[in-house]
Amino acid sequence: MRILLTGIDGQVGGALLPLLSVHGTVIAPLIAEFDLSKPEELADRLDGFSPDLIINPAAYTAVDRAEDERELAFLINARGPEAIARWAAKHRVPLVHFSTDYVFDGSGETPWREDSLTGPLSVYGASKLAGDTAIRAAGGAHLIARTSWVYAAKGANFLRTIARLAGERKELHIVADQIGAPTAARAIANAITDIVRPNLSNLNELFARNGGVVNLVCAGETSWHGFASAIVAGLKSRGVKLAAETIIPIATTDFPTKAKRPGNSRLDLSRLKNQFGVTTPTWQEALIAELDNFVAMQSVATSR
Repeated sequence: MRILLTGIDGQVGGALLPLLSVHGTVIAPLIAEFDLSKPEELADRLDGFSPDLIINPAAYTAVDRAEDERELAFLINARGPEAIARWAAKHRVPLVHFSTDYVFDGSGETPWREDSLTGPLSVYGASKLAGDTAIRAAGGAHLIARTSWVYAAKGANFLRTIARLAGERKELHIVADQIGAPTAARAIANAITDIVRPNLSNLNELFARNGGVVNLVCAGETSWHGFASAIVAGLKSRGVKLAAETIIPIATTDFPTKAKRPGNSRLDLSRLKNQFGVTTPTWQEALIAELDNFVAMQSVATSR
């Protein structure tokens, strides 16, 4: 099987690459070879790659910058995936794509279901929702995995930001009124692999029957403040020397950003379990593995 995997330099793409490599030939183009900001070129590229399965984690994820780069965000997050989905539908190639909790308005406290009413608050959220809509409209067999608060031991993300700040400052001020599930890229990759691996020969049928959108995050919930506190405590327990002594909870209004963030990012995981038989680890369990990996990476870096 020929598997096209985009975004291998990103967190989810990077986590998927080694898992998929044992199940087929993975085509992992760099941005220059498969640029979602140039949707008019993608069909020809796909003809050349001739994949049997497309997995597309690539996305424009600079949430605040998207407010000033609306056109680019929509090219990468909407028009690019639309071109991929149309090609996939035409050639009967199943497509796995990734969405976000930012498609919702963040109101209330009830976990969002896959069929909940959307209402993005930001350009980023609107661009991702437009991509979801375009993929469904293409009519091909697809699975859209909706994730939230993605992080990993490497890359640019909340874990690494907190680790850096905690090493520099005695006091951290972290938002405590946005609630969601920190989700390790590795947990997402494992879940996608668990769905795809046993069904490689019949993904078109599986996605036609059980596809569409599925929420895919770690189990449980916390605030950014709770997540930061767990990161700092976990690093200290692993012997990492940090300056941080106090982590102060603040309100979203105390930390203004260009793009508005949803206050409620909880996602209901019932469909993931009921339709695909997949359960994810708790965010605390996933964090243990990522912190172990992060500390190991830091040790290797300092020993060079």
